[in-house]
Amino acid sequence: MKRIIAALAITTSLVFAGSALAQTLDKVVKVGSLGDQSGLYADIGGPGSSVAAQMAIEDSGLLAKGWKIDLISADHQNKPDVGVNIGKQWIDVEKVDVFVDLASSGVGLAIANLAKEKNVVNLNSGSASSDLTGAQCSPNTVHWVYDTWMLANGTGKALVKSGGDTWFFLTADYAFGQALERDTAAVVTVNGGKVLGGVKHPLNNADFSSFLLQAQSSKAKIIGLANAGGDTTNAIKQAAEFGIVSGGQKLAGMLLFITDVHSLGLKVAQGLNFTETFYWDMNDQTRAFTKRFNERFKKQPPTMVQAGVYSSLIHYFKALEALGGNPHDGRAVVAKMKEMPTDDPLFGKGSIRADGRKIHPAYLFEVKNPSESKYPWDYYKVIATIPADEAFIPLEKSVCSLVKKS
Repeated sequence: MKRIIAALAITTSLVFAGSALAQTLDKVVKVGSLGDQSGLYADIGGPGSSVAAQMAIEDSGLLAKGWKIDLISADHQNKPDVGVNIGKQWIDVEKVDVFVDLASSGVGLAIANLAKEKNVVNLNSGSASSDLTGAQCSPNTVHWVYDTWMLANGTGKALVKSGGDTWFFLTADYAFGQALERDTAAVVTVNGGKVLGGVKHPLNNADFSSFLLQAQSSKAKIIGLANAGGDTTNAIKQAAEFGIVSGGQKLAGMLLFITDVHSLGLKVAQGLNFTETFYWDMNDQTRAFTKRFNERFKKQPPTMVQAGVYSSLIHYFKALEALGGNPHDGRAVVAKMKEMPTDDPLFGKGSIRADGRKIHPAYLFEVKNPSESKYPWDYYKVIATIPADEAFIPLEKSVCSLVKKS
C-alpha cells in the first residue's frame, strides 16, 4: 500500500509539473512601443517605431502559425518617471513582454532597470548611452542600433585624424549628452587632440546664442554637438546665423538622423559628417523595406531607431519560436537571442554579445550638397564603412558584469 501511495504521489507530481511547464510556454505576446510620441524625438522613433513594430509582427510569420501578438504604444515625454510609471502599468496590468523604441537615454536606463526587476525583455534601439551595455548592463536588455561609444569612435576619430584636434562641447544636460561628451572626449584625447572646454544646455532648448558664443570664443577647431533631434538642428541653424562655420570652425553633429538633415535642408547641412548604422537608400533590401514602411507612414523614410525596432523584434520572434513558445521569462528569452546569429534585411548578419550589445557595421556619412541630391531624401554619401568588430567597444574593454574576464 505504501508503495502504491508513493507511486501515485510521484505520478501526480509529474502531472502537475508538466501542467506548469505547459502553462509557462504559450503563444501569446504583448509588445510595448514606448517612445516620444509628440515631442523632441518623435520623428526619430515615436509613431514610426509603432509602425515598424507592427510590420515586424506581421513579417515574423507567427500570426499565421496561431500566435496572438498585440502591440500597444505610449508617450514617455522624455521623462524617466513618466516612462517607469507607464512601464509598471504595462507589465503588471497589460502583461507586456517586451519593450521597444525608448529614445531618450534617461528613460532607457530607467526602463532597463525596471525590465531587470520585473524580468521582461528590453530591446532598446532609441537610447544612445553606452552605459546600457557597460556599467548598467542587464541580462534583460539588448542594445540594438547605436551607442555613444560608436558615435564617438566613428565621427570623433575621423575628425581628429583629419586635423580637427581641438574641441569644445555643446552638450544636452542629461544622461545621453553626458555619455556622448564623455566618450567623444576620450577619443579626442587618445588620438592626440585636446578638449578646450564645454557647456551644458537644457533638453529641448530653443535659444543657443549664449552657448554658441562661448563655443566661438574658445577658438576650438571643432564644436562637438553632444545632443540630438531639435536641439541639434536648432544649434546648427543658429550657428549659421552667427557665422561660426564661415569663420573657420567646424560643427560636428555627433548624433544626426535623416530627419534632422531634412529639417536643416541640404543648403545648411551639406558637408556634415556623422555616423549611423542604417540608411534607407543603402541597398535594394533597405529600399524595399522603406517602400512598404512609407505605405503606412508617409511622413518620412525610417530612421535607424525605427529600423532597429523592426530588426530587434524580428530576432526576438525567431528566439520565441526556437524556444517553442513564450516562456514569459525575459532573461531566458534574451539568453536565447544571444545564442542565435542575427540576420535581417536592414542590418544584415550580426550577433549579440554577452554584454547585450548588438554587433553590426557602422558607416561614416557625409551630407550631399544640393546638386548631388537626385530624388527626395537622397541625402547621404558613404565616406567609410566601419566593420562590425570595430564599430563598438571591444568586449575585453567592457565593464559589464555579465562579461567573464579571462
